[in-house]
Amino acid sequence: MKKPKRARAAKAKKGRKASASRSKAAPKRPARTSAKNSAKNLAKNPSNPAPRAASTIDDITATIRGLRNKLKAAERRIAELEAAADTDFLLEIPNRRGFERELARAIAYMKRYRASGALIVLDVDRLKPINDSFGHAAGDEVLKAIAATLTRQIRASDVVGRLGGDEFALLLWNLSETDAKAKAAIFEQAIDELSFSFRGQHVTAGASAGVALLGTQSDAGRALEEADAAMYVRKASRRHEPKIRLVSN
Repeated sequence: MKKPKRARAAKAKKGRKASASRSKAAPKRPARTSAKNSAKNLAKNPSNPAPRAASTIDDITATIRGLRNKLKAAERRIAELEAAADTDFLLEIPNRRGFERELARAIAYMKRYRASGALIVLDVDRLKPINDSFGHAAGDEVLKAIAATLTRQIRASDVVGRLGGDEFALLLWNLSETDAKAKAAIFEQAIDELSFSFRGQHVTAGASAGVALLGTQSDAGRALEEADAAMYVRKASRRHEPKIRLVSN
């Protein structure tokens, strides 16, 4: 039996309403834009994140560069402080710490390569009377002159240092015992010949030197003790020499 036309029309109308309702509920798809248009839009947009990202990268690069410069400056400062810690501030030669480090390195080299050398400890004989008579500024002048004299007498590979007070040490490479003792005598004579003038008076100093040989069996501490002991023996033998001479000009 056929349905009436009115019923069919109502059913069709109901179907159209349901279809329309589903269309409204479905989300709209965004309109597609080409990559070129997107790039143009980002360039025109003041809130574009690309320049902001580039600025951030530049800031990070600048920060890293600044930190590297600070690190280099700190490393230079550390090197300066280490050098100052090993250098006598008055004479600008190695102090005891610096000289002992050089001596230890030299002995390690000698042990490895079967090299040899000599250690000379030298003590200024009459520095105290000079300090007592003319002040420590005069004594400093004497020490500076002695350091310069010793430096002129050694080779570039040798080392002269100040162990403290009026005591010096010299590290000399490739010397026999005879040559080392002859060199010590030359140092003594060079210092004995130095003369100074303080407050109108002519002043001379002097020095006593002791020698210790260095080789594959050497130890830095024992070598210093041996050379120091030899220096005191030499100083005792020089006591017959006249004390500080003061002659008015």
